[in-house]
Amino acid sequence: MAQEADAVPAVAEAEGQAPAGQEFSFDLLTQWMRERSAQPYTAPVSELPANIADLNYDDYRHIQFRAQQARWREENSQFHVHAFHPGWLYSELVDIFEVQDGVAQPMGFSTDDFQYYGHLADVFAEGEALPGAVGFRLNNPLNRLDVFDELIAFVGASYFRALGRGNFYGLSARGLAINTGIGSSEEFPRFSQFYLEKPQPGQRNVIVHAALDSQSVTGAFRFDIRPGEETVIDVTARLFFRAAVEQVGVAPMTSMFLYAENNRSNFDDYRPQVHDSNGLLVLRDGGDVLWRALNNPPRLASSYLSESNPRGFGLIQRDRDFGDYQDPEARYERRPSLMIEPIGDWGPGNVRLVEIPSDLEVNDNIVAFWVPEQKVSAGEEREYHYRMRWGDISPEPEAELAYVYETRTGLGGVSGVENAPDLRKFVVDFRGGLLAGLAGDQEDIEALFTVTGGEVAGSVLKKVSDDTWRLVLDVELNGATTVELVAHVAGFGRKLTETWLYQWMLEA
Repeated sequence: MAQEADAVPAVAEAEGQAPAGQEFSFDLLTQWMRERSAQPYTAPVSELPANIADLNYDDYRHIQFRAQQARWREENSQFHVHAFHPGWLYSELVDIFEVQDGVAQPMGFSTDDFQYYGHLADVFAEGEALPGAVGFRLNNPLNRLDVFDELIAFVGASYFRALGRGNFYGLSARGLAINTGIGSSEEFPRFSQFYLEKPQPGQRNVIVHAALDSQSVTGAFRFDIRPGEETVIDVTARLFFRAAVEQVGVAPMTSMFLYAENNRSNFDDYRPQVHDSNGLLVLRDGGDVLWRALNNPPRLASSYLSESNPRGFGLIQRDRDFGDYQDPEARYERRPSLMIEPIGDWGPGNVRLVEIPSDLEVNDNIVAFWVPEQKVSAGEEREYHYRMRWGDISPEPEAELAYVYETRTGLGGVSGVENAPDLRKFVVDFRGGLLAGLAGDQEDIEALFTVTGGEVAGSVLKKVSDDTWRLVLDVELNGATTVELVAHVAGFGRKLTETWLYQWMLEA
């Protein structure tokens, strides 16, 4: 087990006897973490034996949990528990408990639970108890009744990721983000203990509890996980702050955006696009919908979208055709989107988007989260409830607002002639909604736009297909190195499209 000073109460175990068990409930976990927050933070110490501490990247890839050793496999359960082996980058052990009838028992793991390939078969002896696990995953018959596929995985700090039906793993979520992208040192709270409620036979949901700890905060988390076409997770986060925090990021998510039609010229690659997500979607309290097209900027970029009690926000993968990517291995068209839907009144704050320059698709360079307006003080307690939806999350076909189908950029001006070097063209396609049914010569609609840091040298709005309208903006720099663009189409006294936002950042 992971060793931590003054940790959450451990399950009692008398010498030579089976574990006696520990009473457990979410309210008890809440009280433990409240008490823990009054004590100084102690970093986890995990003493790993040499055969685990010496594992490298190639070694770790040759270790696999045996499916036949899955916990709950013999219980006619809809969920199977697999552990993640310690080693390589994963050295911080976590405690994993099974909860049944209000009593928590530790889940122990040994070398018999894992398959060791190649030379590792001689490194690990049979029946050797492992010092612990570094996380776990839950498998479920998500796609076929006769196959238990990976549904959700918790491993590393407070990171976790889930799948809807037909998805491949892509973006991740976190329990909490502390001081992300503000210049000072970022803090990474970690889930140190997990309590898994054993489901009844045939039960379609599973409950996972987690204890969170870091220098500034402790927390008790409850995840109610319901797999399906969209996998839905209801989250309760109870937070206890040891110290004042400059920036708290609630419901954070992390993704990857390398390139698409807006910056493809920067990459010499046969694939048209490479990204796990291509936009930040915000559902405003009044019904407006914002679409912030993602970018891979030349330097660290931040966007703050001021909101009061938003209905939802998330990182979305809208391009869902194989031809959009032409990558038969990565299958970016099957990466899940993730929407956060606040439950209750979150009050005023900002949806913050952080974009980090990246040259490689292995780097997660996109972060989004909610920043409450009210600063956190030492000794404060906060509670947040929200719903997570993991899946395709495509635009509603019956929605009245047309959605942003594509964002393209290129050299500004007229094609075929030499144009000013500080002129840039932005092409936004809006698809569907009531707008799709209007004739191309309709005179009662117009494009409304604002540009901060530049000036619009020309604009055109026209219908280009049965269901798509295109807005073209030529934007000229006025000395700024960052230009903010906002646009939508309106008519008949109402908005007809989502509001498109974009940040054009030049080399400093």
